Amino acid sequence: MTTARQPEKQILVAGVGNAWLRDDAFGGACARRLAAAGVPDGVTVMDFGTGGLDLAYELMRGYDALVLLDATRQGGEPGTLYVVEPDMEALRRPIEDGEAIDPHGMDPRTVLRFVGAIGGFNGRVVVVGCEPGAVDDVGLGLTPAVAGAVDRALALVGETLDELRAEAAHPR
Repeated sequence: MTTARQPEKQILVAGVGNAWLRDDAFGGACARRLAAAGVPDGVTVMDFGTGGLDLAYELMRGYDALVLLDATRQGGEPGTLYVVEPDMEALRRPIEDGEAIDPHGMDPRTVLRFVGAIGGFNGRVVVVGCEPGAVDDVGLGLTPAVAGAVDRALALVGETLDELRAEAAHPR
């Protein structure tokens, strides 16, 4: 008797943020480091920068899960890491007539709402976020506290990928 081999889960790791706003570039910095280090089969790593519409289109290619890397203000000290799973059911509500989604202002929440509302993505989402220090003034380069969090964030991403790849709770 032969057993059918399960198709490999497809997981997108997406770095988001504006590289011109210092710590807002956290997601992209993590994505570039992760891609350079290499990832397991079935994992795609991309730096989307501020291209929310590009992220939406990529998600609609048929991923089973998304790991989103982003700077996120939660009130902690700069460099504090957070692992959050958004309430996707709340984001999957229909877009009502007359309700607008601006394709030029698609932050991660709006991207998830858009692809969820049109049925383009229904996988699990895990956000690995970092409390930023400087994001309000134009400038390049992460602050020391946020730069120091990148290695720890990559370890969290690795743990998250291991969990997602082994998980049977979210089959296609």
